[in-house]
Amino acid sequence: MSNPLISLELWGGLFGGLALFLFGMDIMTKALKLTAGDHMKDLLARFTRNRFVGAGMGAIITSIVQSSSVTTVLLVGFISAGIMSMSQSIPVIIGANIGTTVTAQILAFKVTKLALILIAVGFFLSLIAKKGYWRQYGLMILGLGLVFYGMSVMSEGMKPLRSYEPFISFMITLKSPLIAVIIGAVFTAVIQSSSATAGIMIVMAGQGLIGLEPAIALILGSNIGTCVTAGLASIGKPREAVRTAVVHTLFNITGALLWVAFIPQLADIARWISPVHNELNGLARLAAESPRQIANVHTVFNMVNACIFIGFTTQMARLVEWLVPDKPIRVDEDLLPKYLDESLLTTPSIALEATSREIARMGAFTRNMVAESMPLALTGNKLEVKKITAKDKIIDSLYYHIIEYLRMISSSDLSSSQSKRLVNLIQTANGLERIGDIIATDLVVSSTKRINENVIASEQTVKVLMSFHNEVVKALDSVLKAVSNGDKKLAKNVKSIKDDVARMNKEITRHKILRLTADAPNRISTYAREVEVVDIFDNIFRIVRRISRLQAPPKKNSSKNDSTEVTE
Repeated sequence: MSNPLISLELWGGLFGGLALFLFGMDIMTKALKLTAGDHMKDLLARFTRNRFVGAGMGAIITSIVQSSSVTTVLLVGFISAGIMSMSQSIPVIIGANIGTTVTAQILAFKVTKLALILIAVGFFLSLIAKKGYWRQYGLMILGLGLVFYGMSVMSEGMKPLRSYEPFISFMITLKSPLIAVIIGAVFTAVIQSSSATAGIMIVMAGQGLIGLEPAIALILGSNIGTCVTAGLASIGKPREAVRTAVVHTLFNITGALLWVAFIPQLADIARWISPVHNELNGLARLAAESPRQIANVHTVFNMVNACIFIGFTTQMARLVEWLVPDKPIRVDEDLLPKYLDESLLTTPSIALEATSREIARMGAFTRNMVAESMPLALTGNKLEVKKITAKDKIIDSLYYHIIEYLRMISSSDLSSSQSKRLVNLIQTANGLERIGDIIATDLVVSSTKRINENVIASEQTVKVLMSFHNEVVKALDSVLKAVSNGDKKLAKNVKSIKDDVARMNKEITRHKILRLTADAPNRISTYAREVEVVDIFDNIFRIVRRISRLQAPPKKNSSKNDSTEVTE
């Protein structure tokens, strides 16, 4: 082994194969995010209300996408979007650890022979289908082939290690479980893939280079090391993302440390449940039996950990919320988006979900502005009029960030339904921003004129206009809930409110005519200001109706009048 060419072949095979393995995992994960994002989102949202079902879904989804990080990204998006609570996400995280063991189970089979076939099929499929899901399917197959091929290259590269003295000395140190756990944690933290660590253990076992007990200790350490990935990903992210990383870290570290003292027992269980090759002896038997034993023990201790911790999800949530409390909100934070995390852009379905939540947040500021605007228009002073324009700055700032974020999403390979939703979100944001502008400009101008002209609204006028205003706010509330929850029934409620608003508009028109003919001071100015206010809120209601139609589009056989109103 002193020959530098042999050393170059050894390390080149080991790290080159590892690079292919990680590159294949990255290609496969990205393709799966794009193709499975919508389905995973729907499954998680629907089946996480029960902790046991949630753990099962976490295991199933992670086994499909072959990456617990994808599942974690989905969870962060849901928690940020208010679809899921922290306590609901914990069972999914627990289940995700079971799902990651499927990778080891697959790799324990002799799958490397399929590597070049999968690479060829995946490459040509992605080349022919340049767009759409078929291209992503091709990339998935290509990525899987690269994973298998990386395993094959590592396996060939490791053969000389059997007689490599430094390696033999290193393996002796792994007889100490604690040292092995630390090495496994550090190595996994560096390569940021517990699946790769498990793959290397299986390759080494297949060459007879490592025993079962040291391999178990290294894999326990990999469960700790993979927490570094989640921790790094949460830096600078919202508190929900940090809490998710803390849950992941607490669960993995505690679960790994529980088993350090029971590694011999775990090894006995693995030997008991795994196939035995009595026809072989020595190194050949070790190479034949160890890969499956490693894969099985990886699954067993993660499943047992899940059974132990599943009963304490509520307590874990409280602990994490205590460890990572909410930050006090500063005034300038209102100008910044809360949910638009750029790490979600690799999963467009979740990025769109986060945008929907941010638009709902923008809508809450718009709603407050609308709610305060009628009293301002009727009785507000100059200082109050000036203050409301500052609130429009928040809406404008959020609008800018939302549109920029949607622009970044649009550069992804979106499905037809995702593209339609993106356009829908843009139009919704446009409508809410327009409402803010109407109040900050038209209403402020009208209120300033009222103050300068010394117009005083009568008690009856205030009562009539406030009733009209309340209906507009009621419609806006329904629309914002529909945007936030995706509830089409709430959006359709605006159609029923339309009749009430039209009736009130007629009553106000009659009232205005009576005011115009009354023998009262400033009747012309009073009439003009009332007309302006009614027109302003009528325009706001029209925008609200358009937004409601975006959430619950009219049927194709809708009347001509309905179709016209969409383009008002």
